Amino acid sequence: MNRTNIDPYIRHNIRYKEYDYSKAGHYFVTICCFDKICRFGKIENNGMIINEFGDIACDEWVNIPSKYKNVAVDVFQIMPNHLHGIIVIIDDFWVGGNRPSVVTSLADDSYINSGASPVTTENTLIDARKKPLLGDIIGAYKSIVFNKCLKISKSRNEYMGKLWQNNYWEHINRDEKAYYEIGNYIFNNPVNWKDDEYYYEL
Repeated sequence: MNRTNIDPYIRHNIRYKEYDYSKAGHYFVTICCFDKICRFGKIENNGMIINEFGDIACDEWVNIPSKYKNVAVDVFQIMPNHLHGIIVIIDDFWVGGNRPSVVTSLADDSYINSGASPVTTENTLIDARKKPLLGDIIGAYKSIVFNKCLKISKSRNEYMGKLWQNNYWEHINRDEKAYYEIGNYIFNNPVNWKDDEYYYEL
């Protein structure tokens, strides 16, 4: 895939003033580490090798649906200093039981590549009175990962400093073509690491 076709999705940091970010849809999200520091592992032989911090970032991403009754995660990839993923906000709240899995064939491959497993989880709604905004979901995720990584650093008497870059980048997937282009980009991210705008030489 020609990488230049996907760059606009990543570089734009747009919050549409009139847009309801609790609305059902597929949201392509990129979250970056502060100063492009490689916190989550390294690329070897075109594959991502995640470290202990990377395991936390991966596990907590997979766990997002356990915290929000109308949210699922689709194809995603942990990279050395950032994360790409598609968050799916579903229109209705389920009353109980298991939500049907939203994992696609693309997501299956990406989960394997990321060291995680496709998940269908029991619904645990944080606040039944309020649908979560995309920013709420990302903010909570970043906070949980930061705190768990900080705990590890303190146990080693190491200084961690700032983990995440402020804010995040998102793109609303408006059609199937965009979904598959973005999915392929996410899946192929480790192969294209040295050409990535987030590439950082260790």
